[in-house]
Amino acid sequence: MELNPPSPALHIEHLAFHFPTHSVFQGYSQQFGPGITWLRGANGAGKTTLLKLAGGALLPARGTIRLDDVDSGSMPLAYRALTFYCGGDAPALPWLQVHEMLDLHLALYPGSDQSLLNDELSAFAMMSTLQQSITALSLGQHKKLQLALALALPVRLLLIDEPFNGLDAAAMAHLRARLAEPARLARQCIVLTSHLAPDVPLAATVEI
Repeated sequence: MELNPPSPALHIEHLAFHFPTHSVFQGYSQQFGPGITWLRGANGAGKTTLLKLAGGALLPARGTIRLDDVDSGSMPLAYRALTFYCGGDAPALPWLQVHEMLDLHLALYPGSDQSLLNDELSAFAMMSTLQQSITALSLGQHKKLQLALALALPVRLLLIDEPFNGLDAAAMAHLRARLAEPARLARQCIVLTSHLAPDVPLAATVEI
């Protein structure tokens, strides 16, 4: 096991992506290093689309997306095991209970620690929901569930779309404190969108 892995870097090169009605990216290139990058832009500029492309939820028409030396196109499973996209939407798994959905994620990410996840669930006041159906959760609870996973999973690339929207004060304070941890900032590349200033230590701000 490598004791001091290199700082993570996300490389996006000559990216093209189109919806049926319009193009979002044509030859877009950008690099994101370790720590937190605040991805800014007007509504409709493509911030969420870029996060989904970097997370593997959408496929580019052209170009490459690479985390360190792992290419998302040629090594998709290895790439996804290093990456987590947190969008806050309800997962399309309505037949699962909350604990089953969490167990699924833990199984997909090598090196996951159940106790770390439990700590995050407790901090977001979500332990009482474990036996509930996914469909019984509110949108705010879905968001807290995904944020708990985002903070607990051992990934090198963390993509978070509007993490602070709709959170209560205690949850917001916990999230900001965990994102600001120096060890996390050194080992993870974190790209987040936010309409408001994130109020966390930033490595960079990128306009899109």
